[in-house]
Order: sequence, then structure tokens, then C-alpha cells
Amino acid sequence: MRVESLGSTLGSEFGTVFHSSSSIFGTKKIDGYRRSATFRFRRVPISCAVRFRPCIDIHKGKVKQIVGSTLSDSKEDGPALVTNFESDKSAGEYAKMYKEDGLPGGHVIMLGADPLSRAAAIEALHAYPGGLQVGGGINSDNSLQYIEEGASHVIVTSYVFNNGQMDLERLKDLVRVVGKERLVLDLSCRKREGKYAIVTDRWQKFSDVYLDKKILDFLAKYADEFLVHGVDVEGKKLGIDEELVELLGKHSPIPVTYAGGVTVMADLERIKVAGLGHVDVSVGSALDVFGGNLPYEEVVAWHTQQEALTV
Repeated sequence: MRVESLGSTLGSEFGTVFHSSSSIFGTKKIDGYRRSATFRFRRVPISCAVRFRPCIDIHKGKVKQIVGSTLSDSKEDGPALVTNFESDKSAGEYAKMYKEDGLPGGHVIMLGADPLSRAAAIEALHAYPGGLQVGGGINSDNSLQYIEEGASHVIVTSYVFNNGQMDLERLKDLVRVVGKERLVLDLSCRKREGKYAIVTDRWQKFSDVYLDKKILDFLAKYADEFLVHGVDVEGKKLGIDEELVELLGKHSPIPVTYAGGVTVMADLERIKVAGLGHVDVSVGSALDVFGGNLPYEEVVAWHTQQEALTV
């Protein structure tokens, strides 16, 4: 089916709000988040507060932070693979932390189809049943298994955007199996010729589907949420792709989470403003729990502050 023929809209409600608790990683709990002089941005409507969506990336059974654009489809990752961090904590421990800190809607991504990665993902789902989405090798045959293991949603990219084309029959099949309300479409993209093209197969292959209002409206008929990594900046801690966030905030008719390039607390506010308060945010390599410098507890406190704005 050609993208040019697409066009429709469908709204969706945003999720509920939760509270914040303490971390298993020994960092001191912060009771509140103080806005510094750094955050002097125009105000966003109170009804449009955003959420922090945590992540657990699993590679060969271990929780890692990898520069996604360096992954390959080969069974043995080559020398080009860039690993920012490998944790001595299990996926289940991270999931337990997110549960204790009241952070629903995070994603578990299997960066490979090996049994160790699948086992680690299931461990995380069991530790936080109903609180995590799962992606990586999901198709209509195995999607329901992950829901039964405790995933709130399954996340799909390559199965639907196959060989550079959108396979509408596969998408409809997934909806029949798990339901629209349990499906997240990963629309991670890279810029090509000035437009954002959805990329598949570990972000190595460009599809002929480009993000714009028409495609977002159409895909919203089949999904509960979108997840979008800005692949050009993901894992590189170079700052966010503000243009992409603006596009998502303006045109996505359903909840959408952006990931990629967050480095400092100011980036969270930039996403809030650029996304018009409609774009949730995921942070990976920059967090101290993943070897970075950005305090996880400060991000949790920021998340709690955003929730308070909706009361």
C-alpha cells in the first residue's frame, strides 16, 4: 500500500498519573526538583504535562546502552558496535526500580533474538507486570505470548515496515491478535533528503515511509501509542532532535514517546516545549544508572513535578 493514499485521524486518551518512590541503586532520594535559571522557557499549558518513560535495552541477555545506529543484523556483532554501558544489574532489577518509583509505560527492547535476551525481557515483565512495553522481534505469532507474560503492550517496527514498504495486512493481523489497545508502533527514523524516514532492521534500512501528519493520522487507527527514536542522535548524548519533537507534538493524534540525545535536565524542558506538552520522553545513556552523568533521581523528581501540574 502506497503512503500517498493514506489519510485518516483517530484520537486517544493519555495515560493516568503515578507517584515516585526510591531507587535500588543507592542514590539519595530527592524530595523535589528545583527549577534552575537554566529552564527559562515559554510556559506549556498545565493540561499537557509530559511523562518520563524509562527503558531497559537488552543485548545478549545483559542490560546495555548501545549506539543503535552501530547495530547490525549479523549474528555476531562486528567491531563497529559501540557500547556505551553494560550493567551488572539484571533487567528484573531495573524493572523493580521502575515499579517502586511509579514509572509506568517504559519499554523493554531486545536488541537481538537470542534466548538470553528473551529470558531477560520476560524477567523484567514479571518484575513489573502491566508496567512495561516490550519490543524486538515481535510478530503476530509471538506477540500474545509477551502480553501473557505481563507486557502492557508490544512494540513493533520491522514486522510491519517490511522490505522498505508498509505491510498493512501484517499490521491488521497484529491488531486482530493483540488488539489496538496493546500495540505500540515504533516509528524510529533518520533524516533523508530533509524528511524523516522510518528505519527498520536495527535502524539500518530506510523505508519509503516518511513521518508527516497524514501517516501519523493513518497509523493511529491501528495503535495505542507511538515510540520514536531520533536515530541520528540516539545514544550519542549530543542533544535532542528538536525538529522531530516539534513534528510529533504538532501532528501525533495519540500518545507518543520520543527518545534520543537527552543529555541534561534542560533537554527535558526543551522536549516539553517543542512537543507542545504532548510528547513523553525516554532517557537512556545519559542517566547515572546507565553510566551517564544525569541523576536518575532528578529525572524521577521532574516526572513527579509534571504529574502534579495535571492535578
